Amino acid sequence: MRFKGLDLNLLVAFNVLIETRSVSRAAEQLHLSQPAMSAALGRLRDYFGDDLLVLQGKRMFPTAYAESLVPMVQDTLRQIDALISTSTSFDPATSQRTFRLIASDYITAAIIAPLSRRLATSAPSIRLESILPSDGSADLIAQGAFDLLITPEDFTNPNQPAELLFEERHVIVGWNRNPVFERPLTEAHLLEASHVGIQMGNQRTSAFADKMMEQMGRLRRIDMTASSFTVVPWLIIETHRLALMHERLARQMASMFPLAIAPIPFDFPLMREMMQYNRARANDEGLQWLREQLRIDSRLP
Repeated sequence: MRFKGLDLNLLVAFNVLIETRSVSRAAEQLHLSQPAMSAALGRLRDYFGDDLLVLQGKRMFPTAYAESLVPMVQDTLRQIDALISTSTSFDPATSQRTFRLIASDYITAAIIAPLSRRLATSAPSIRLESILPSDGSADLIAQGAFDLLITPEDFTNPNQPAELLFEERHVIVGWNRNPVFERPLTEAHLLEASHVGIQMGNQRTSAFADKMMEQMGRLRRIDMTASSFTVVPWLIIETHRLALMHERLARQMASMFPLAIAPIPFDFPLMREMMQYNRARANDEGLQWLREQLRIDSRLP
């Protein structure tokens, strides 16, 4: 398809070339031969009248003009993607669509895993791809590289739409033979115990519950830290350690591990878990359907 003399497929090639800065890697990503990708770069250079990518040593670097084109090209591709997604009616029973999600291991275990089991029957050809959140998660949504980010409200991008998925309570979890659970758990018992904390990503960001405890001035002895919520059972079983855990995940974990659950013995804020997507996909029928399916599996019995 051409628009004003430009083969629109070349915009996809341009975007991948800029991301990879390599003709061979771009060719591999787009399932093209290296000569075909070199030819695509040549046609882009002819059309725009600029080198776009310049070889320096063994690496290619974009020109200033190419850098200026990047946001416009990416926005155009997002709009085209939205057009294609919304111009065709979505039927989950027959769709072969792949949804790309950014979600923590907690959300994957508590929400996405039950959803995937249910969709195996009702939407057998739908694929779900999930990666863990990172410091650049909000940017991936803004770029249209992923369909949905599921994250606490504090980590959403105010420039993109977000809606509430659910509100989560936190509970105290420990080994079911830990004597602290033999009587009602008090604040003193909680603060005197050793704990497992969660710190995520390269910046070692504290999880919501750990951050709230710090802000409330309730200091605990953190004996161990982990970067994953789902490894916590292995770190507390056969020990006297405790952990703050999301209620949904705690219920699932307690059905598989020898765990005890107790309420936090003082008022503790609810965590608002949000779904964020690119505003260009606001009318995407498939994404609307997926958000509703996630709501179904987020409901507590």
